[in-house]
Amino acid sequence: MITSQHVLYAGGYAPADQAGIHGCIFDDATGDLTVRGSFAGIVNPSFLSVHPNGRWLYAVSETSRQKDGTPGAVWALRYTDEPWSMEPINHQMSGGDWPCHLDINSTGQWLLVSNYGSGTVSVLPILPDGALGEITDLIQHYGSGPKSERQEGPHVHSATFTPDQRFVMVADLGIDTLVVYAFDSSAGLLREPTHTSTRPGAGPRFKIFHPSGQRVYVDNELDNTVAVYDYDAESGRLRELQIVETLPPDAPESTVAGIQISPSGDRLYVSNRGHDSISIFEIEADGRLTRLAIRPCGGRCPRDIAISPSGHFLLVANQDSDEVVVLPVLDGVEALGAPVSRIIALGASCVHFVKV
Repeated sequence: MITSQHVLYAGGYAPADQAGIHGCIFDDATGDLTVRGSFAGIVNPSFLSVHPNGRWLYAVSETSRQKDGTPGAVWALRYTDEPWSMEPINHQMSGGDWPCHLDINSTGQWLLVSNYGSGTVSVLPILPDGALGEITDLIQHYGSGPKSERQEGPHVHSATFTPDQRFVMVADLGIDTLVVYAFDSSAGLLREPTHTSTRPGAGPRFKIFHPSGQRVYVDNELDNTVAVYDYDAESGRLRELQIVETLPPDAPESTVAGIQISPSGDRLYVSNRGHDSISIFEIEADGRLTRLAIRPCGGRCPRDIAISPSGHFLLVANQDSDEVVVLPVLDGVEALGAPVSRIIALGASCVHFVKV
């Protein structure tokens, strides 16, 4: 049955005694976003990932020894939609400080955790009941970058499985490097790394594959660019194709954050914190980008974005506004309209659709 109703989860920076995870229903025909229920009990559940079975959700607890007195953790939770409910299954240490990103492989057996503060990436097994097992691999990066305030050491910002699940691609903001590991799915181990350097001081943050699987788009947080790479699925290696600016030269101080591609593969969206905008690019036939427009994000500090399944709406987690807003996707150079719906979400930092 085809429906316009979709389940979405939003996470944010919230103390344990306030709701930091929100279960929502999104109407992809009208853009209406409503909260079905909220969950408290986790400190700073700033990034979420939903299991392929649609019944379990995983959330970081973005904390650090130095600031919070406890290292980072990752939680497993089970939920139901009718009626809405959520309860914890268990939690494990994340393998470092300030865990900021999660990814689950297509079989639902393995979870990747990126620990920004420590510059580590860890692998945890997902057990048959949804609980998290103990870490099976923990990789420590080393090095630094030219921008000493942000690149004094390694800062793993995201680790994601490649479309064929054979490799794991890690973006390390602190050392200006994309590291690709072969993934041993029988043991949950990362092996045989290859390294691709970005421009010095770029600070790679997130990356996303084109639906074709042939190209990767990486947003570089510190120099406000998007880099386009050809991807060799056989070897896992990258070849730089293009680098484009997300903002005009006279823009105020800003850093990029979220990145998404439309379901049809013809548009790319990047959020700009500080400039408080969304940059929209057309994706050409050869994978290169042409900037189409820059539009307001509907709030302050757009930390994450998600494109609706139809591609007709862009949802923005505006952290400093404590909101998730819905922007309609428009044709031509207009590109995005003003918000048509919004919800309150303390320290909004992640929006994640449940795929069905």
